[in-house]
Amino acid sequence: MQNTTQSLVINNQVSRWQVFTAQEALYCSAVQHIEEAARNAIARHGKFSIVLAGGSTPKSIYQLLPKIETDWSKWHVFYGDDRCLPPEHEERNSLMAHEAWLKDVAIPSAQIHDIPAELGPEEGAKRYEETLATVGEFDLVLLGLGEDGHTASLFPGHQWDESRAALPVFGAPKPPAERVSISASRLSQAREVVFFVTGAGKQEAVDQWRRGENIPASVIKPRNGVDIYVFGVNF
Repeated sequence: MQNTTQSLVINNQVSRWQVFTAQEALYCSAVQHIEEAARNAIARHGKFSIVLAGGSTPKSIYQLLPKIETDWSKWHVFYGDDRCLPPEHEERNSLMAHEAWLKDVAIPSAQIHDIPAELGPEEGAKRYEETLATVGEFDLVLLGLGEDGHTASLFPGHQWDESRAALPVFGAPKPPAERVSISASRLSQAREVVFFVTGAGKQEAVDQWRRGENIPASVIKPRNGVDIYVFGVNF
């Protein structure tokens, strides 16, 4: 059961913190949120655009998605970031999502937009910017939170060109060092943004965020605010 809901406004970011007492409850609520977002978007404009996160918590959520009621032919899938590794590498976010979920549903392959990170940071970012140029506001963006406060592949201490939709990433503090990430400004162009934050290792990052420190997660500022699903972190 969800046991706490708290709304905050910090540094012009509206955040709604939903704290769960069981991880399975977080997964179920997340799946319901995604299903409802898809239903509303398809009813509103005939398609649903979603940006996926990597990580173990999103993977557990993705594994539940084949069971939802939806028109998969209307889905358009994007990625918040990916690693500059071969497409078949086990650490690619695109491979994880494919194996956990996408291979089991009828989303047309032309509507699944992997980041071509295997081309390297610069060329991969350039190509993904071309893909995103034809896309308006995302319907739903899913994000995680790293122990250092990073989200997607936007890391503390790095300079970002927020005029760009996708960014080359060099010198990431965790391997591989080279990545491609959608920019904070482009991730903020979304009807809804949901963060998944699980595990005691995220405590410091959550504390920094709630104190108003300038961590990468705090600069995602969609007009409707962000929802943060939390488990295993003390408030």
